[in-house]
Amino acid sequence: MATTDESITLTAPHHDKLGSLHCGVTRDGFVAVAGDTADIADGEEIEFDRLHVAVQRNGGEYTFTRHH
Repeated sequence: MATTDESITLTAPHHDKLGSLHCGVTRDGFVAVAGDTADIADGEEIEFDRLHVAVQRNGGEYTFTRHH
């Protein structure tokens, strides 16, 4: 069975939903997914393991990807 990934790209200070999960970029370098927060450096990718969501930062763009 094939898996599909959903993704959204945001800039600070914006938020949106990735499926049913609320995702946001509060300020440059600070992201939130369903209440979990993290600092993220330019060029870094972090994983919110509990939620199966990865966030990648490329300059001022933050891409949130949910792995199924």
